[in-house]
Amino acid sequence: MLYFVEETSIVRKIWGKSDTILFIFAGAAAEFALNKAVDWLYYTGKLPADPLGRLFSTVQYAKGIVFATNEEALNTIDRIRKIHTAVETNRQSTIPDWAYRDVLFMLIHYSIASFELLERKLSEEEKQEVYDVFYRLGMRMGLTALAGNYTGWLPQRTAHLLTDLENSEYTRDLFLQYKKHLGSMRFKVLTEAQKLVVPQRVKELLHFSDISFLSPAVPVYKVARLMKMDWLLKNMLLPSDYKKQINDLNEPGEK
Repeated sequence: MLYFVEETSIVRKIWGKSDTILFIFAGAAAEFALNKAVDWLYYTGKLPADPLGRLFSTVQYAKGIVFATNEEALNTIDRIRKIHTAVETNRQSTIPDWAYRDVLFMLIHYSIASFELLERKLSEEEKQEVYDVFYRLGMRMGLTALAGNYTGWLPQRTAHLLTDLENSEYTRDLFLQYKKHLGSMRFKVLTEAQKLVVPQRVKELLHFSDISFLSPAVPVYKVARLMKMDWLLKNMLLPSDYKKQINDLNEPGEK
């Protein structure tokens, strides 16, 4: 059977564990709030009404594509594009191509950053493998101006961070919504987790310090995971409404 991502790919390892995906989610939540095109999701009303659910759905779509057959993955990507086209029709405007690229760039960056935080450093070949998967996703979406390889993408990523992000009223409102839906304690954990994976430019725009109180906890968490005690930590930190969704992000054998 032909899969969109080969069964031996590092991308499946990255997207096969819920804790890695949660850091991808955390980083994307921070950067997405800064995106100059975030008003598109305010237009539908879905993002401010349920910011965690909306971001989870994006992550779940990406995970579904990673583990799907080639045909299923292409059908899912086509469906995502049709959903966005319908929003564009309703608003009588077009989502800029760079906004689509930004979301793709987040998936690439946080896939690598989250795995390296919790597991090990990736080789250049493995980073290229990550890039290849999302490059193919982007090409199927009809995106333009994508670099052909990981090395060529790096300056594009830097340019995006400098030109496509700003701390706006939407940024401030989204973080208020995060805090409302998570509660003060879990919101604090979210922001501290974000510091561990977001680029320096994102830290500057969000006025984050370079120090996270979670840094000393990462080695402890790795030990807890080896002892199969990580579920206890997740239960303490995650809203009950999302526990099943989070557990479902694990591949069989990883729960």
